[in-house]
Amino acid sequence: MDSHKTTLLIIGGGPGGYVAAIRAAQLGIPTTLVEGEQLGGTCLNIGCIPSKALIHAAEAYHQAHHFMGDSTLGIHVESARIDIAQTVRWKDGIVARLTGGVGALLKKHGVHVVKGWATIVDGKTVDVTTTAKPDAAPMRIHGEHLLLATGSVELGLPGMPFGGRVISSTQALSPDSIPKRLVVVGAGYIGLELGLVYRKLGSDVTVVEAQDRILPLYDEELTKPVAASLRKLGVQVHLGTKVQGLNPAGDAVRVVDGAGRESELAADQVLVAIGRAPNTHGWGLEKLMLAMQGRALQVDDQCRTSMRNVWAIGDLTGEPMLAHRAMAQGEMVAEIISGKRRHFAPAAIAAVCFTDPEIVVVGQTPAEATKAGLEFTTAQFPFAANGRAMTLEATDGFVRVVARRDNHRIVGWQAVGAGVSELSTAFSHSLEMGATLEDVAHTIHAHPTLGEAVQEAALRALGHALHI
Repeated sequence: MDSHKTTLLIIGGGPGGYVAAIRAAQLGIPTTLVEGEQLGGTCLNIGCIPSKALIHAAEAYHQAHHFMGDSTLGIHVESARIDIAQTVRWKDGIVARLTGGVGALLKKHGVHVVKGWATIVDGKTVDVTTTAKPDAAPMRIHGEHLLLATGSVELGLPGMPFGGRVISSTQALSPDSIPKRLVVVGAGYIGLELGLVYRKLGSDVTVVEAQDRILPLYDEELTKPVAASLRKLGVQVHLGTKVQGLNPAGDAVRVVDGAGRESELAADQVLVAIGRAPNTHGWGLEKLMLAMQGRALQVDDQCRTSMRNVWAIGDLTGEPMLAHRAMAQGEMVAEIISGKRRHFAPAAIAAVCFTDPEIVVVGQTPAEATKAGLEFTTAQFPFAANGRAMTLEATDGFVRVVARRDNHRIVGWQAVGAGVSELSTAFSHSLEMGATLEDVAHTIHAHPTLGEAVQEAALRALGHALHI
């Protein structure tokens, strides 16, 4: 059996794993990274990046159809069609460039990348079956530190396994054709992002959600503009409704509403998007008998597990399952191993939903501040009063700020509207830097921009908004 020794051994080449590897190598730590599929993990290959590419393509196609009718802008087109195979090739090209870039960065920094599937032997050792020689004897790798970054897996529905008409988000991101009727199970961010993509590409889309509102993890005021957009686009939404499985013919989804009434929803395809779970099975993790927290690995504020020199980051450690959280944790672990003093204690981690319109939440919402017993003030500024939003024909939504009443220190930002994902950086900065309402209100914001709504929300919280 071939063997290899290293200082830092990383299982998983997603955003957390590859960032940890790059930073460790920069700090002079001999590092080996094991990845069974493509570098970049779910995010780059079958998640964040390809979904945003399809969201953009679907919106462009939808706009072209919009200009076929009456246009307030005076733009008129004769016809519009989409070559979905070319769209998928374009999306795949973006993914290839990004994953190729990750590979080049790892190579540049001297990270030893092993393409294969790791199985844990003990807290310092893994056996790797390489994808190049799957029938050969495994390679044994020893590391002084073991970093687990195996990510998460999609959840399926009991009685409705993936296959045939039932597809996962992975398959939904590489369609061969656009189904006439698509049923989406789950009205979380994945289900709604992809449901909106398929609706704009021409599918009749029906969304089924067991809870009584869409995007149940976001507060209702933020989701109202999204619900209005779904209605405007003709997406049918069934709330408080549970899926029972496919009908005997396999061409419809059986559902039961809150009153116990059964019905069937015709479907050419069914997208199951009910969430993700930490990837804890199939690679020998149970041998380490690490402390768990529910379905996730339990870690402290340095991402240490219950075993010495075994670390875990990203989705494997539970919510929030966000690529940028994994990246920050990976960088931190590399620095701790190098001898630096670090702790994972962000003021807030931005959560973004790329629906139409977009939603961004950073820090505490009013409801969360109330639950925490905080005396606070809150204010919001509508995009209907923002000049840049008017020029973009995107006046739905608002920016909201939450701040302590005593010292005006900002504890939360929320926004819903077109392109508000780009405001998340400013929101995160203000919380990390301990900004007050006065800091934001007295900062000159460029005109005309959507970001002016951030300043106006702070001004309104102080009692003297200028443009409303």
